[in-house]
Amino acid sequence: MSKPKKAIVSVTNDLYTDQRVHKVCTFLVAQGYNVLLVGRLRKTSIALNEREYKTKRMRLLFNKGAAFYAAFNLRLFFYLLFKKTDVLVSNDLDTLLANYMANKVKRNCSLVYDSHEYFTEVPELTSRPAVQKIWLRIERFIFPSLGKIYTVNHSIAKIYTDLYQKKIHVVRNISPLWNPKQLKSKSELNIPENKHLVILQGAGINIDRGGEEAVDAMQFIDAVLMIVGDGDVVPQLKSRVKELKLESKVIFYGKKAYSIMMNYTHYASIGLTLDKPTNLNYKLSLPNKVFDYMHTSTAVVATEIKEVANIVQKHDIGEIIDVLSPKKLAQTINKLLLDQERLLKYQSNCKLASEVENWENETKTLELIYPKVD
Repeated sequence: MSKPKKAIVSVTNDLYTDQRVHKVCTFLVAQGYNVLLVGRLRKTSIALNEREYKTKRMRLLFNKGAAFYAAFNLRLFFYLLFKKTDVLVSNDLDTLLANYMANKVKRNCSLVYDSHEYFTEVPELTSRPAVQKIWLRIERFIFPSLGKIYTVNHSIAKIYTDLYQKKIHVVRNISPLWNPKQLKSKSELNIPENKHLVILQGAGINIDRGGEEAVDAMQFIDAVLMIVGDGDVVPQLKSRVKELKLESKVIFYGKKAYSIMMNYTHYASIGLTLDKPTNLNYKLSLPNKVFDYMHTSTAVVATEIKEVANIVQKHDIGEIIDVLSPKKLAQTINKLLLDQERLLKYQSNCKLASEVENWENETKTLELIYPKVD
């Protein structure tokens, strides 16, 4: 009996909240692969629950900036070099160099690239052109020689196809069908009773993703905003909440495991996805929270981001606001909370949409990239 094929999947985060990578790893296990997921370990990292695959979190001396990326890729390269594997899966450009160099040395090993976003246009790079040029050089050096590539939506796939004349598969970051075995109560989750609930969730609650306007809007809304997740703008949001004395109307719950986070989402009437088109990456984004809201029958209020608006309007699951401001956002939320018939229609449509827009259907494309292992 032949040994099962091995796949090593790598990403620069600490693995705790990355649902896309977890879903791909779980899929690979179902396809018959022996999977190892490699990431980083931070001082603030939370212990991982038991998974169907092995994990390795590397502790590094540096945790941000050029020193971190250089140290991570060097460490990852040597780690991959001495590990037997059949497939290397690189998640995003910040792991690609190490995977590419290891793949050049190793024999009988394929490299697959999963691009979660339009990496070279993230705001952290567009604000630093010299650093952006370095990442662009890495992309232009490696991308033309890649074989199997997939990304999160058709807008980003078209850009890469036009730039590099490569076939790009699309595997959207869609939620799996949500069938909770047991829901926690509001009291167990410290959620206020008898209040309208609005949620902003995600691992990337960052600048220009609408958190600032959402907090300010709560001055004019008779509801509670639950912020579940973390990001670089969260400390600023907490300060703003104190400044406006909104502690009873805006509650921060921090990072939560996906299964727990979805409990909070389930209790919310409205879910917010408020990216601003301040950079090309946000302009082309399709956040997974859109589908999380859909799967818990939570009506969506979203900004006019192309990929998001297409989903919301196609399935009629919420409201699109053309201009994001605290007052405009408050008006939209208040109008929806007062119109229970419309709100119930959106929530009902979410249920119908989730039967089509789910990870189980999305994996049909992954089956072409990672054939089942006999």
